[in-house]
Amino acid sequence: MTKSNAMKTWLDRNEAACAIQHLSEDDLRFLNAQIVERLKLLAQAQSTVQLARFNLGDRVSFPGPAGNTIHGTIIKLNKKTAGIQTTDGQQWKVAPTLLALNPD
Repeated sequence: MTKSNAMKTWLDRNEAACAIQHLSEDDLRFLNAQIVERLKLLAQAQSTVQLARFNLGDRVSFPGPAGNTIHGTIIKLNKKTAGIQTTDGQQWKVAPTLLALNPD
């Protein structure tokens, strides 16, 4: 980001913060709903990009809840998670950011 773009972004944010001070409760609730929806969209886009790294049948690993590494195979790709089946038959839904592709 260039210095002028950074300054413009800062001014835009500052102007938005000042404008928020004058909004009614109804306007603030509306703005909040718009912001939450935008954040969900950004998170879903990021998840889609992360999931695109994987294919059905890929061997992956991820950190387990006890700190151990769990190995398995991708059996399903959902909107936000990958379905993983471990060698012992357990199934997990795992965020793509936690997955590491294992070489065969």
